[in-house]
Amino acid sequence: MGSRMKRRASLKLGLGWAAAMLAPAASAQAVAKDGGQAKVLRYALRVAETGFDPAQLSDLYSATIAASLFEAPLQVEFLARPVRYRTNTAAKLPDISADFTTYTFTIKPGIHFADDPAFNGRRRELVAADYVYSLKRHYDPRWKSPSLYFLENAKVIGLSELRREAIEQKKPFDYDRDVEGLRALDRYTFQVRLAQTYPRFEWLLTDASRFGAVAREVVERYGDKMMEHPVGTGPYRLAEWRRASKITLERNPNYREVFYDEEAPADDPRAQAAVKALQGKRLPLVDRVEVSIIEESQPRWLAFLNREHDLVEDVPQEFADMLMPNNELAPNLARQGIQLVRYLRADVHMTLFNMEDPTVGGTTPERVALRRAISLARDIPKEIRLVRKNQAIVAQGAISPNTFGYDPALRTEHALFDLPRAKALLDLHGYVDRDGDGWREQPDGSPLTLVLSTESDQWKRALSEAWQKDMAALGIRMDFRIAQWPENLKASRAGKLQMWLVGWSVSTPDGDGFLQLGYGPNKGQANHSRFDLPAFNALYEKQKRLPDGPERLAAMTEAQRLMVTYAPYKIHVHRTFSDMAHPWVIGYHRNVFVREFWKYVDIDPAKQPDPR
Repeated sequence: MGSRMKRRASLKLGLGWAAAMLAPAASAQAVAKDGGQAKVLRYALRVAETGFDPAQLSDLYSATIAASLFEAPLQVEFLARPVRYRTNTAAKLPDISADFTTYTFTIKPGIHFADDPAFNGRRRELVAADYVYSLKRHYDPRWKSPSLYFLENAKVIGLSELRREAIEQKKPFDYDRDVEGLRALDRYTFQVRLAQTYPRFEWLLTDASRFGAVAREVVERYGDKMMEHPVGTGPYRLAEWRRASKITLERNPNYREVFYDEEAPADDPRAQAAVKALQGKRLPLVDRVEVSIIEESQPRWLAFLNREHDLVEDVPQEFADMLMPNNELAPNLARQGIQLVRYLRADVHMTLFNMEDPTVGGTTPERVALRRAISLARDIPKEIRLVRKNQAIVAQGAISPNTFGYDPALRTEHALFDLPRAKALLDLHGYVDRDGDGWREQPDGSPLTLVLSTESDQWKRALSEAWQKDMAALGIRMDFRIAQWPENLKASRAGKLQMWLVGWSVSTPDGDGFLQLGYGPNKGQANHSRFDLPAFNALYEKQKRLPDGPERLAAMTEAQRLMVTYAPYKIHVHRTFSDMAHPWVIGYHRNVFVREFWKYVDIDPAKQPDPR
């Protein structure tokens, strides 16, 4: 209690003396290449990155960086609502066959990669073959791509067979083999052919972090160190990387002429102000982006408050009552000109159960009953009030708001807190206290202990405490496995964790990205629970082939209900993020499907304080 009070007092002190910091400060001293004053954007990620190779990364934090280094043929419009895509490196929108099995992309001539020794001093133009090569890399067993499931689920003709051949014959993947499903038709045109209809395939190629173009020369030069050597055509290039500490990006001098050209919704005054201030300016607007890794909430907030950082993404929820009473900006922050941007994420925060674990896994009646009882015993409304400070809504299923497939009228057992029912369910299936020590044993009399993997930051500790209290009330022992997030990710992909408290977000406005969590062939990729139910798999495949409409929505809803019934996940909430930015940040806004938001943000360096 004493340490908690000290932390709260420290935060209050910060808020109190913040007003004294309003005096004009010396401006940042960095110099732009044109001789003027450089514009530097500074902020922090709360979780360490793993690396920046599109074929190998899978976490949101690494993807956030990579999205500004690489480019996909298409991109999501930054401000448009409803969400839509437009061309990026593509010269025009893709040609799509009437049966949604053939997608043809034409790339703009004259786009160049950032300079790199791999190119031996020559400027390297982006061509269609680069996208063919980059997509093939996901099939190469060498890279163990966690994003392979996107393409395999799309049924690109011939590539899964080529991958299988490489595995079975234990030979290198043959990138030069002609494959019917992925070909460069000429220097600037490539085509993807699918074995079955997929009406939304082109949306995958809006995600630069996964499907951005990588040059073959770069991969051949750096090999297994590709995560450390990202070279793309994006607006920024990697200037410095101190692992799990600081990432510095600088403007890519080879980036082509691209200008701020956004359309603001009529009911969004913040977006309208951004368009008024920035329309027609060349992108990117800032010269350098400095990203620190700060895992603990208080130092991350204080770095913003002290004006060491220009914005704070996802204001720590522990402080929400103080910083945003009633979800409005606190008066003392408003007086400083600080901007508040709130937005409902397209995500879920959940606890996964390893379906292959000998304690919590399996689809036998008693194991299903165990997971459902655990789910019923979790008091998520209380978690939202006390831990999340009302910065979330209870999840009824796996599909999030802001995506097709979300049904606001859906009501399921998943959102219920019912401790008596949870106890009765365990009693019925033999999970009872056999030795009188106050803790339940398994039906065969062996000990029952849950092991939840998580991280060590203050917010995760609070969630772990909530878990422990709820399980104690249910009569189940609980232990915790604490590790860094990248370590937990690696272990989870390998199926080595029993339970993991983790978030999941999607990069396109479609609920398919959430149903992928339960699709059997995605084990170890999107499907960390390793759930594999034929009935669910059939529904997943059905909805994937259907166009958007009532029939697809019905299939998606039924798939969600199966996930609730078998409970491979306890979906807690859909989160609301609140970002804050200082007044010298111009045009700050968010689109949950645009990771590379930095290029759309400007800085007034005359008002920005000198970080030294």
